[in-house]
Amino acid sequence: MDWIGEHLWQTWLGVAILFTIAEMFSLDLFLAMLAVGALAGMGTALATDSVVLSALVASGVSVAMLAVVRPSLARRLHGGPELSFGNARLIGLPAVVTEPITSLHPGRVRLDGEIWTASADDPLEIGEQVEVVAILGATAHVRPRTLPAPTDEKEIP
Repeated sequence: MDWIGEHLWQTWLGVAILFTIAEMFSLDLFLAMLAVGALAGMGTALATDSVVLSALVASGVSVAMLAVVRPSLARRLHGGPELSFGNARLIGLPAVVTEPITSLHPGRVRLDGEIWTASADDPLEIGEQVEVVAILGATAHVRPRTLPAPTDEKEIP
């Protein structure tokens, strides 16, 4: 215990390094906040020789980091756009009819570089532009694609 009292700031630095290394394996931002607290304890140990004071400062800073910084940092790092995987990512994509589709007989469409079996409520002819509404099993349910109407912009003098 005498060694820790004589090398207090080095002890806090060692604790901070250990927490940082452990954080690299856990990636939950908990140990990183404790490492910041240990660095605050090191700073206190450099200013004073009190083990109790540096432990209190390290504890206080750690708790403050966990309560204030970690929630907002975790939201920022873990938030992001919703990702869709598998067939769900195909919904809304454009496709081209390669085999006629009727309400009674499914046809085929070229969708995302692949040929898919497709069904539709309305008859569709070869070459029509469609968009995927749903994927039901291995069948894409499509509807005619509504393209934006061309605008007739005239220059105003």
